[in-house]
Amino acid sequence: MGYPDMRVPISYALHLPERADVDVPTLDLAGVGELSFEEPDTDTFACLRLAREAGEVGGTAPCVLNAADEVAVEAFLAGKIGFTGIPAVIDRCLDAIPGGPVRHFEELFEIDAAARRHASGLVEELAVA
Repeated sequence: MGYPDMRVPISYALHLPERADVDVPTLDLAGVGELSFEEPDTDTFACLRLAREAGEVGGTAPCVLNAADEVAVEAFLAGKIGFTGIPAVIDRCLDAIPGGPVRHFEELFEIDAAARRHASGLVEELAVA
């Protein structure tokens, strides 16, 4: 555990396999006092529910989820769809593109491309005026 600071994982990525010194304080668990955990609200955080479902299905479903998410988030950031359009695009892509076992990398590239095409069409359907 540590403080939520992106300098740490970015440093890991830039210096792999070495570790660089990053000026981030060590987390003092005694100072924190206590930690508490709750079940996540999957109604509010629909993308978390979708990610779990895709993970449970396995095979190509996580690839579809990732591709649809990237297209939907990009559309949201560009102002094309609302925030709640993100899980809508992902959910509809997962429904439309059947999951199956992964047999080779080329299949994943094809599934990724198909999911991106489908998600792009859904973005056009859901586009905000």
